[in-house]
Amino acid sequence: MALKGSAVLTWGDSCSNNPSRLVSNRVKNLNTANNFVCFDWFSGNRATKSVEDENPAKPTIENHVSKGLYQDLSLTSLPKPLTVADLTVTPNNDTKVRISFKGLPGSYSEEAALKAYPKCETVPCNEFEDVFKAVELWLADKAVLPIENSSSGSIHRNYDLLLCHRLHIMGEVQLVSDLCLLALPGIRTEQLKRVLSHPQALASSDVFLSKLGVAVENVEDTAGAAQYVASNGLMDAGVIASARAAEIYGLNILANRVQDDPGYITRFLVLARDPIIPRIDVPFKTSIVFTLDEGPGVLFKALAVFASREINLTKIESRPQRKKPLSALDNFGNAKYFDYLFYIDFEASMAEPRAQSALGHLQEMTPFLRVLGCYPMETSL
Repeated sequence: MALKGSAVLTWGDSCSNNPSRLVSNRVKNLNTANNFVCFDWFSGNRATKSVEDENPAKPTIENHVSKGLYQDLSLTSLPKPLTVADLTVTPNNDTKVRISFKGLPGSYSEEAALKAYPKCETVPCNEFEDVFKAVELWLADKAVLPIENSSSGSIHRNYDLLLCHRLHIMGEVQLVSDLCLLALPGIRTEQLKRVLSHPQALASSDVFLSKLGVAVENVEDTAGAAQYVASNGLMDAGVIASARAAEIYGLNILANRVQDDPGYITRFLVLARDPIIPRIDVPFKTSIVFTLDEGPGVLFKALAVFASREINLTKIESRPQRKKPLSALDNFGNAKYFDYLFYIDFEASMAEPRAQSALGHLQEMTPFLRVLGCYPMETSL
């Protein structure tokens, strides 16, 4: 479904050889190596895998402004779209922090960015891949990325992207998402025949929507659905989105907190080009990813390095290796088992000797280990 209104960043697939694009500005030489780098936070252990040039050449920009960029001049509250000047001028110390996120203004990802950095300038992007690229190309200072929610669990695509790019986790945000039913001014709930929203938002408000007896339509973004209904004047369509989206796109709120679970929470990661210095004076969390050789009890032994040091694990996620999905085949060519990547979050700072010792021990039994980030824990909602 084509949505009109706000200009957003978009590139091609960063894992392909296609040229990348920033809206209508052509960007050359943007391909960056998809290296898996394990940063050696603990001394005495080499932890580098397939290291290439850590300083890729800066992209060159060809100013090619398309006349086809659409604008909705009535939406004056939207963030200023990036221009060529933004790419060539180095921001000074007084410039606001720029945070990239997936979606349009009014999305829950933008709310998470504003919660973490209330005075930030948000940079809307079309795809999760673009969110990473915006930071890698210095179009944004940081990125906000949803990683899991209390309704459907992990967002697997974003776990894969953490390995496909070389950004560091430097924070987390837990956002209580209150889903609202929105519609054009003057429209009543009983007049609605369909409701548009992101598939996750629709699934999270299934009980409410079933009682309404309306058809549901999937859209890429909650705020995008709000913009689509507002810009096209759809009188029979409602939207599941945030209260901020209603304010931005001039819609009325017909119902608040329509989600099935009142405590619907989404956890976001804050990503940056450089890691932060671990500390011990505040609670810290560390995120890692590793692989294991096949064998009985190997995962148990890997997890034991944390248990033996009284380090609490807050998250464990497994994902098949995309480059090497099959670990072995039987005599008939059928898969016997898969090779997996294991993602783990644990409550400890890399400045603590017990964390350094645990990762040093873990590295002895794993062919690949990468520290994704060490960052302060979010302790409030």
